Amino acid sequence: MPLARFTTYWQRLYFLGAIIWAIDYTTKGWALNNLSQREPREILGSFLQLRLVFNPGAAFSFGTSVTFIFTILALAAIAVIAYYAIKIENRWWAAVLGLALGGILGNLTDRIFRAPACFNGHVIDWIELPRWPVFNVADIAIVCAALLSVLLVAKEIPPFAPPGAQK
Repeated sequence: MPLARFTTYWQRLYFLGAIIWAIDYTTKGWALNNLSQREPREILGSFLQLRLVFNPGAAFSFGTSVTFIFTILALAAIAVIAYYAIKIENRWWAAVLGLALGGILGNLTDRIFRAPACFNGHVIDWIELPRWPVFNVADIAIVCAALLSVLLVAKEIPPFAPPGAQK
Protein backbone atom coordinates (compact mmCIF):
# COMPACT_ATOMS: atom_id res chain seq x y z
CA MET A 1 0.00 0.00 0.00
CA PRO A 2 1.63 3.25 -1.08
CA LEU A 3 2.23 5.94 1.52
CA ALA A 4 0.19 8.40 -0.57
CA ARG A 5 -3.00 6.47 0.30
CA PHE A 6 -2.71 7.72 3.86
CA THR A 7 -4.36 11.10 3.88
CA THR A 8 -3.45 12.35 7.34
CA TYR A 9 -0.05 12.93 8.85
CA TRP A 10 -0.82 10.72 11.82
CA GLN A 11 -1.66 7.83 9.48
CA ARG A 12 1.67 8.30 7.72
CA LEU A 13 3.45 8.54 11.06
CA TYR A 14 2.03 5.21 12.27
CA PHE A 15 2.61 3.54 8.90
CA LEU A 16 6.27 4.61 8.91
CA GLY A 17 6.61 3.46 12.52
CA ALA A 18 5.17 0.05 11.63
CA ILE A 19 7.51 -0.33 8.64
CA ILE A 20 10.57 0.58 10.74
CA TRP A 21 9.49 -1.82 13.49
CA ALA A 22 8.94 -4.66 10.96
CA ILE A 23 12.33 -4.13 9.31
CA ASP A 24 14.05 -4.00 12.70
CA TYR A 25 12.26 -7.13 13.94
CA THR A 26 13.01 -9.05 10.75
CA THR A 27 16.68 -8.09 10.64
CA LYS A 28 17.16 -8.98 14.32
CA GLY A 29 15.65 -12.40 13.61
CA TRP A 30 18.07 -12.81 10.73
CA ALA A 31 20.98 -11.74 12.96
CA LEU A 32 20.01 -14.28 15.65
CA ASN A 33 19.97 -17.09 13.09
CA ASN A 34 23.02 -16.12 11.04
CA LEU A 35 25.56 -14.21 13.12
CA SER A 36 28.00 -15.13 15.85
CA GLN A 37 28.95 -13.27 19.01
CA ARG A 38 32.55 -14.42 18.59
CA GLU A 39 33.52 -13.84 14.99
CA PRO A 40 32.25 -10.87 12.98
CA ARG A 41 31.14 -11.33 9.39
CA GLU A 42 33.05 -8.86 7.22
CA ILE A 43 30.95 -7.05 4.63
CA LEU A 44 33.30 -4.21 3.62
CA GLY A 45 36.51 -5.40 5.23
CA SER A 46 36.92 -3.98 8.71
CA PHE A 47 34.83 -0.91 7.80
CA LEU A 48 31.47 -2.71 8.02
CA GLN A 49 31.05 -5.93 9.93
CA LEU A 50 28.09 -7.84 11.29
CA ARG A 51 28.38 -9.18 14.84
CA LEU A 52 25.68 -10.39 17.22
CA VAL A 53 25.59 -8.47 20.51
CA PHE A 54 23.05 -8.62 23.34
CA ASN A 55 22.95 -5.12 24.83
CA PRO A 56 21.30 -4.66 28.26
CA GLY A 57 21.84 -0.89 28.20
CA ALA A 58 21.16 2.03 25.91
CA ALA A 59 23.40 3.58 23.25
CA PHE A 60 27.10 2.94 23.84
CA SER A 61 26.02 0.29 26.40
CA PHE A 62 25.21 3.11 28.82
CA GLY A 63 23.20 2.08 31.88
CA THR A 64 23.55 -1.68 31.61
CA SER A 65 22.25 -2.14 35.16
CA VAL A 66 19.05 -0.12 34.65
CA THR A 67 17.39 -1.90 31.73
CA PHE A 68 14.00 -1.71 33.47
CA ILE A 69 14.26 2.11 33.61
CA PHE A 70 14.92 2.27 29.84
CA THR A 71 11.84 0.11 29.30
CA ILE A 72 9.68 2.50 31.32
CA LEU A 73 11.16 5.53 29.50
CA ALA A 74 10.43 3.88 26.13
CA LEU A 75 6.82 3.28 27.14
CA ALA A 76 6.53 6.93 28.20
CA ALA A 77 8.05 8.10 24.89
CA ILE A 78 5.51 6.03 22.96
CA ALA A 79 2.69 7.57 24.99
CA VAL A 80 3.99 11.08 24.20
CA ILE A 81 4.25 10.26 20.49
CA ALA A 82 0.71 8.84 20.50
CA TYR A 83 -0.59 11.99 22.21
CA TYR A 84 1.05 14.35 19.72
CA ALA A 85 0.57 12.19 16.60
CA ILE A 86 -2.93 13.43 15.87
CA LYS A 87 -1.84 17.06 16.29
CA ILE A 88 1.02 16.94 13.76
CA GLU A 89 0.48 19.22 10.77
CA ASN A 90 3.77 18.86 8.96
CA ARG A 91 4.93 15.85 6.95
CA TRP A 92 8.53 16.17 8.09
CA TRP A 93 7.55 16.19 11.76
CA ALA A 94 5.34 13.18 11.03
CA ALA A 95 8.44 11.48 9.63
CA VAL A 96 10.41 12.40 12.78
CA LEU A 97 7.79 10.88 15.04
CA GLY A 98 7.31 7.85 12.76
CA LEU A 99 11.04 7.12 12.73
CA ALA A 100 11.25 7.59 16.49
CA LEU A 101 8.18 5.43 17.10
CA GLY A 102 9.46 2.58 14.94
CA GLY A 103 12.89 2.67 16.53
CA ILE A 104 11.59 2.87 20.07
CA LEU A 105 9.13 0.02 19.43
CA GLY A 106 11.90 -2.09 17.91
CA ASN A 107 14.16 -1.85 20.93
CA LEU A 108 11.21 -2.00 23.35
CA THR A 109 10.11 -5.30 21.79
CA ASP A 110 13.51 -6.74 22.72
CA ARG A 111 13.40 -5.31 26.24
CA ILE A 112 9.96 -6.80 26.89
CA PHE A 113 10.21 -10.19 25.18
CA ARG A 114 13.88 -11.22 25.10
CA ALA A 115 16.03 -12.87 27.76
CA PRO A 116 16.97 -12.59 30.51
CA ALA A 117 13.54 -11.43 31.74
CA CYS A 118 10.38 -9.55 30.81
CA PHE A 119 11.00 -5.77 30.85
CA ASN A 120 14.73 -6.50 31.38
CA GLY A 121 15.51 -8.07 28.02
CA HIS A 122 18.67 -7.35 26.09
CA VAL A 123 18.46 -5.49 22.79
CA ILE A 124 19.88 -7.29 19.77
CA ASP A 125 22.55 -5.22 18.04
CA TRP A 126 24.33 -6.48 14.95
CA ILE A 127 25.82 -3.72 12.74
CA GLU A 128 29.42 -2.80 13.54
CA LEU A 129 31.54 0.10 12.30
CA PRO A 130 35.13 0.84 13.38
CA ARG A 131 35.44 2.59 16.76
CA TRP A 132 31.66 2.68 17.16
CA PRO A 133 29.28 0.62 19.28
CA VAL A 134 27.36 -2.18 17.58
CA PHE A 135 23.84 -1.02 16.66
CA ASN A 136 20.65 -2.05 14.84
CA VAL A 137 17.97 -0.71 12.48
CA ALA A 138 15.94 0.73 15.38
CA ASP A 139 18.97 2.73 16.50
CA ILE A 140 19.43 4.08 12.97
CA ALA A 141 15.79 5.22 12.90
CA ILE A 142 16.09 6.94 16.29
CA VAL A 143 19.27 8.76 15.25
CA CYS A 144 17.69 9.82 11.93
CA ALA A 145 14.66 11.14 13.85
CA ALA A 146 16.92 13.13 16.16
CA LEU A 147 18.96 14.58 13.29
CA LEU A 148 15.87 15.48 11.27
CA SER A 149 14.27 17.15 14.30
CA VAL A 150 17.39 19.28 14.84
CA LEU A 151 17.26 20.34 11.19
CA LEU A 152 13.55 21.21 11.40
CA VAL A 153 14.05 23.23 14.58
CA ALA A 154 17.02 25.04 13.00
CA LYS A 155 14.85 25.89 9.98
CA GLU A 156 12.04 26.97 12.33
CA ILE A 157 9.55 24.53 10.84
CA PRO A 158 6.78 24.00 13.41
CA PRO A 159 5.20 20.58 13.98
CA PHE A 160 1.79 22.08 14.75
CA ALA A 161 -0.32 24.89 13.35
CA PRO A 162 0.19 28.19 15.17
CA PRO A 163 -2.49 28.99 17.78
CA GLY A 164 -5.57 30.47 16.13
CA ALA A 165 -4.61 29.23 12.64
CA GLN A 166 -7.37 27.77 10.47
CA LYS A 167 -7.17 24.09 9.63
